[in-house]
Amino acid sequence: MPHSSLTLTATQALRRLSAQPPDAKTLNSALRVLAKWRTELVANTLAKRSGSKVLSGPFKGMDYDGLAAAEGSRSARLLGCYEASLAPVIEEIVARAYPLVIDVGSAEGYYAVGLARRMAGTRVMARDASDKAIELCRALAKANGVADRVEVGGLFTHADFAICTAQPTLVLCDIEGAEIDLLDPVAAPGLLAADILVECHDCLRPGITKILSERFAASHNIRRIDRAHDPSALPLWMEELSDLDRLIALWEWRIGPTPWLWMTAN
Repeated sequence: MPHSSLTLTATQALRRLSAQPPDAKTLNSALRVLAKWRTELVANTLAKRSGSKVLSGPFKGMDYDGLAAAEGSRSARLLGCYEASLAPVIEEIVARAYPLVIDVGSAEGYYAVGLARRMAGTRVMARDASDKAIELCRALAKANGVADRVEVGGLFTHADFAICTAQPTLVLCDIEGAEIDLLDPVAAPGLLAADILVECHDCLRPGITKILSERFAASHNIRRIDRAHDPSALPLWMEELSDLDRLIALWEWRIGPTPWLWMTAN
């Protein structure tokens, strides 16, 4: 029986790592390769047994195709517990019914499409630098019947934030450390009018959370939200799995702290 491309890719990575010095760094890299391989197997099983719709959480019922994740854990998204600590904020966002949502770093559209489904009168601008992510986001929006309200495109600039002054706007930002460059109210004064939910990748660029908090302290009310997991999202049939597979199903592939800031304009 031929091996899957996923298994072959993981095996090749492990073989490369086996040539590296036998130290903790190499072992940690090997562990991540194996864990990513295993989480994809778990996600495949989850999609086969429970289908392609999100099972719980703020975006329950969203049609999330099994191959839709642009990066990171597919299983946590399918379970509906991806970035579980944000669930109360998502409900607050839905209640505010923003006319405009700008999702910078939208990836495959988990939030862009999820929010469009929950807020029928909202226009969503989904922006990502990756051509693959743009393609996946368009497909996900179409699959969920919101393609007419999810405008998918490429890079977003400081000047583009001027649109935030025209109506109540939510800016959602997840751009792997580049948030420190983009979210600058001096270069982008339009941000002063927007509510902002941003993931701070301190694990990639230390100090981002502190710097962004200081930048927006005078103009926004700021709440920090740290990571959390929600095992209640696991379906009953997952009791059949090992403890390790159940943990891996919740794993989001993070390498370190990525606190969120929920900043609402004064």
